[in-house]
Amino acid sequence: MAKNKDTDKNIYKPGMKVPTSGQYSVYGPRGGNKGIEVTSVKGEPFPPTQTPGCYYRLSDPTKHEK
Repeated sequence: MAKNKDTDKNIYKPGMKVPTSGQYSVYGPRGGNKGIEVTSVKGEPFPPTQTPGCYYRLSDPTKHEK
């Protein structure tokens, strides 16, 4: 059964605030990975995508020590 991407809590759209700093993969409107990653910083908005309907998913959170 396919997931509805609009109700998935791990989906982020352009303009939304970044919840966790790290690398985010770009997915197309039908769910395919576009092979593009962006580095985003917590609290900043996600950048626009090249194609309407694309979205982001966290692929690698930033690892840092205090």
